[in-house]
Amino acid sequence: MTSPSEELLPGTQRALLHRIAVAQSEGRAPSFVAAVAREGDLVWAGSRSSVDGHAPDADTQYRIGSITKTFTAVLVLRLRDAGLLDLNDPLEKHLPGTGVGEVTVAQLLGHSAGLGAESPAPWWERTPGSLRPELSDVLGQQPRMHPVGRRHHYSNPGYTLLGSLIEAVRGASWEEVLRREILEPLAMDRTSAQPVAPHAGGWAVHPWADVMLPEPSEDLGLMAPSGQLWSTAADLCRFAVFLAEGDDRVLSAASVREMRTPSVPPEAGEWDSAYGLGMQVQRKDGRTLVGHTGSLPGFVAGLWVSVDDGVAAVALANATSGPLTAVVAADLVRIVAEAEPRIPEPWRPLPEVDQSLLELAGSWYWGTYSFGLRLGADRGVELQPLRSTGRGSRFVAEADGTWTGLDGYYAGETLRVVRRDDGSVSHLDLGSFVFTREPYEPGEAVPGGVDKEGWRGLPI
Repeated sequence: MTSPSEELLPGTQRALLHRIAVAQSEGRAPSFVAAVAREGDLVWAGSRSSVDGHAPDADTQYRIGSITKTFTAVLVLRLRDAGLLDLNDPLEKHLPGTGVGEVTVAQLLGHSAGLGAESPAPWWERTPGSLRPELSDVLGQQPRMHPVGRRHHYSNPGYTLLGSLIEAVRGASWEEVLRREILEPLAMDRTSAQPVAPHAGGWAVHPWADVMLPEPSEDLGLMAPSGQLWSTAADLCRFAVFLAEGDDRVLSAASVREMRTPSVPPEAGEWDSAYGLGMQVQRKDGRTLVGHTGSLPGFVAGLWVSVDDGVAAVALANATSGPLTAVVAADLVRIVAEAEPRIPEPWRPLPEVDQSLLELAGSWYWGTYSFGLRLGADRGVELQPLRSTGRGSRFVAEADGTWTGLDGYYAGETLRVVRRDDGSVSHLDLGSFVFTREPYEPGEAVPGGVDKEGWRGLPI
């Protein structure tokens, strides 16, 4: 996957190796493997092991726990994009009889359905899924713990419901749909529901002694969509690139961007982290990271992507606790992004320009607030405040000559040009806000009108 021109500098490679060596040593992990992708390609992989001569590589499988949830979320978004469901649909519409059918698909994806974090005892991660053959066994007698839609409360049973939803709509098993719709298109042939050699064994390391205990590896049954998968550092880097860029064979860039957008407010005091639709979002070291963490007895995993830097990192270890793979993956992204910052693409003029759009470029005023409108590619525009205060957004062009906001305050709002009878531009209308070429420009456009005496000073 890597060409010589894409290789990292020797100093960067050593810094990455040093970081995982410290993680394996201080975290007392039997083995530790990590990989980094940049601009869509695997550019580095490294590992450390407690057994000389038997270090894993980027093709060795580890169990990835809740990173599985992101795969499940992609499958649900595919159903939405195919028109088979709406994210605001109640679960009952597609999966009747659960007892929690009033919760929506979106609430399940974003962990705001108010469901419990875990299934009833015994501990589902260390016991066979055959102990929970029905959804009622997963949900228990009191599945709801919080008001629906009011707060984020992480829920493994919630993603079990989403897996059953996928099976009901597709008419095939979650595992089969996953393989057909994600793993095969993305060439992730080392990701599977059951371990395939070479794979690591799961271990518990004693907290007060340097001794180990093997952990059981159970088939999670109905709860597989919450944490069943085994994967490799190389395969997860492919998946990370997809989460940054999208792939029309699986999910569009717009839908992947929707997954990365926070869906519910974070917990009080946790303003540096949030949850989208099957993806975690966090601010660390001044950059936004998206991805997911995972753990099951014997394994911990972390996957983070900095879309702005074009860098993704994966860290995997085979210990129940100790190695902080999520922290390490974030550190690997930082090391590469800071040591070898992204080189911008060369500036190039637009291939063509519509004169009717060009006349819109420049300064506009909402009342006395000043904004600048710039033209972008594909007839898109960007409206940003010219001073530090104000609301800005990027807009995508629509077929009817309007624009729709992509981000910021005006996300989803409609921007349109209002012209006079002679065809000249009168003003811009953005969600009922009027933007004129001059502050409170005289005329009929400004709501409430403009004082006829115009601007004045303070009499002495």
